Amino acid sequence: MGNCCSDVAGGRAAIGTTAGDLRNQPDSANDAVDYFLRSRGHRGLFSQIELSFSASGLRDKDVLSKSDPMLVLYAKGKNGALEELGRTEVVLNSLDPTWITKHTLIYHFEVVQVLVFRVYDVDTQFHNVDVKMLKLEEQQFLGEATCALSEIITRFDQSLTLDLHRDDSITSTHSQNYGKLLVHSEESVSSKTAIEMMFRCSDLEYRDLFSRSDPFLLISKVVEGGIQIPICKTEVIKNDLNPMWKPVFLNIQQVGGKDSPMIIECYNFNSNGKHDLMGKVKRSLVELEKIHSSGQGEKLFLPNKVLNSQLFVDKFTETVQFTFLDYVAGGFELNFMVAVDFTGSSFQ
Repeated sequence: MGNCCSDVAGGRAAIGTTAGDLRNQPDSANDAVDYFLRSRGHRGLFSQIELSFSASGLRDKDVLSKSDPMLVLYAKGKNGALEELGRTEVVLNSLDPTWITKHTLIYHFEVVQVLVFRVYDVDTQFHNVDVKMLKLEEQQFLGEATCALSEIITRFDQSLTLDLHRDDSITSTHSQNYGKLLVHSEESVSSKTAIEMMFRCSDLEYRDLFSRSDPFLLISKVVEGGIQIPICKTEVIKNDLNPMWKPVFLNIQQVGGKDSPMIIECYNFNSNGKHDLMGKVKRSLVELEKIHSSGQGEKLFLPNKVLNSQLFVDKFTETVQFTFLDYVAGGFELNFMVAVDFTGSSFQ
């Protein structure tokens, strides 16, 4: 389904918008270790890197629809063994997916870190299953690519395009096209500031023939080179031209800064994956806060056309998310108590 991403049926769920998504960042740097090194004047030759993924020209493995691709990331050890690092969400009905799920890992300057990317077509019967529970041998393998992490981060735009291949295509005398994979990297600068926003729209246009539109928002950031990287998407609200979505939680680290431009696009959900763009706005967090303070809406636009539809920011709050190390440094104490039962019944 175009770029509608979900681990649940129909691709209608939100991705990357909850407070839990901010707290559960995989493979993040260890604050305690970093503090220990800094306190002694040491600074390790490592950086925290966030990887984003998109693909184009994938093989179509489905008969009545397009493939439903998911990417799996591996680290390749010195002995050639693969260690799975993470999986993206499933993008339904798309041969040119842009995955929202990012993966964060630590780049070590002195180590050659070989990464392997594998793309699978997830069978329809597994669309209700959490991606972590999927058995890869039950999915159709679309292709893979390999590179060193240093190859990505040393590019001038920190993006690397790789040709997908299969083992049988390497030995084949005829070149076969299994699509391309684009990997984009960014250095993650730790931020404890989180923003909670609640969006709603008014006067959206009809896009469905026999019912009202089914709108959802896709929020993206713009990085160097004009590349648009999706951050999160809201849930789909059915049959509503004046929708109000559940709160969206964003970390300043995800956006890049309060002054960094973001693109908020409103789409009409279609089960075939061809979602209709109903309008968009381009604003930074600073500007969205001003929209909230004014109580006024921001008009959506399409290329060469300003619409009557408006985007409102009904809630905008900024909070600091303290880490465990912050609590310890602030004098937080833990008491541990143990009780042992020596009665005779305990030994029966």
